[in-house]
Amino acid sequence: MKSLSKVAKNLTGQPMFHLLSKAREMERTGKRIIHFEIGDPDFESPRQAIEATKKALDENFTHYTDSMGLLEFREEVCKYTDKYWGFKPSINQIIECPANTIIDFTIRCAVNPGEEIIYPDPGFSTYYSAIRYNGMIPVGVQLKEENGFQMNPDDVRKKITDNTRLIILNTPNNPTGSTMIEKEVLEIAKIAEENDLYLLSDEVYARIIFDKTHYSPSIMDKCKERCIILNSLSKAYSMSGWRLGYAVGPDELIEKINLLLQTIISCQPAFTQIGGIAALQDIQFITKMVTKLRGRRDILIKGINNIPELSCKTPEGSFYAFVNIKGSGMNSDTYAGKLLQDTGVCVLPGNCFGQYGEGYVRLCYASTSINIIKDALYKIEKFHESLT
Repeated sequence: MKSLSKVAKNLTGQPMFHLLSKAREMERTGKRIIHFEIGDPDFESPRQAIEATKKALDENFTHYTDSMGLLEFREEVCKYTDKYWGFKPSINQIIECPANTIIDFTIRCAVNPGEEIIYPDPGFSTYYSAIRYNGMIPVGVQLKEENGFQMNPDDVRKKITDNTRLIILNTPNNPTGSTMIEKEVLEIAKIAEENDLYLLSDEVYARIIFDKTHYSPSIMDKCKERCIILNSLSKAYSMSGWRLGYAVGPDELIEKINLLLQTIISCQPAFTQIGGIAALQDIQFITKMVTKLRGRRDILIKGINNIPELSCKTPEGSFYAFVNIKGSGMNSDTYAGKLLQDTGVCVLPGNCFGQYGEGYVRLCYASTSINIIKDALYKIEKFHESLT
């Protein structure tokens, strides 16, 4: 039998989808499942985006478009970046494609196989998966609970070698919900500058923030030299199925990412991008969603911290709670599996997000109403009582 390529053997994907499949199987047998596993908001996409997309379809915007993205969409991103990030990039600094694709394409265009990429651990699983299958060396920086799950610049500096090529930064963070302070963000940007490294700043959750201000390392170079902003409409605008994301970065890098996009995807649909323009112009949607998410967060965190064996720092952004389960005596996989089997509450093992996620589970509260959260908390409390 023929063997698969090294690339294929190194693929790991996103482990959360495996648990989702198990939960769906249980649902098919009639079991009620409360889903906290996938980061998919349950809010309807902005109405004006839906209407704009319908109109675009009626007007036959169903053919190939510029592989960099629809010009009008990229122009809107320029305005949006100016308004919320404080600088206006040139049109050639912007490319539209799904956010996961940007992670993969940036890694491929900025780093050679065998070179090192520094990334947060725990962190979004696509970082590690893309680094590993592309043949680069993943170098995780532990996000410590006692440090509020911040990416500590001193810890980053210790990981720098002559072989380092890229640093990945993510604030607000998935899975912990931590949000970095300005001093630490700028210090990591300085580290990248001092060592002539690229800096991929994952800011997908930048506008889903509760208790702090978002700071971006892009303010240092306005994405002209080394910083690449990764952004998406999936989370902040509840448009996960639209697959609308974009990058703002140095011209030369964006040009090469575009060639990869042409080779693999060709282009993104024009009609979804027209809907995306309308979404970015909606100034009320995110404010209303964040207000509702805050209410869910506060009830969830208070309830979790009332269970003796559990603890959770209040997340300052995104819509995830990273719960310390070490008091249960179980590892992350065992805890998540037993909780699902016994109660129907589906959470993700923390080790889905790296080795330093062991001893934790992630709960996403973007797709659960307050009543469902209360129901889940009751089930989790009873689950722990049954263990004693």
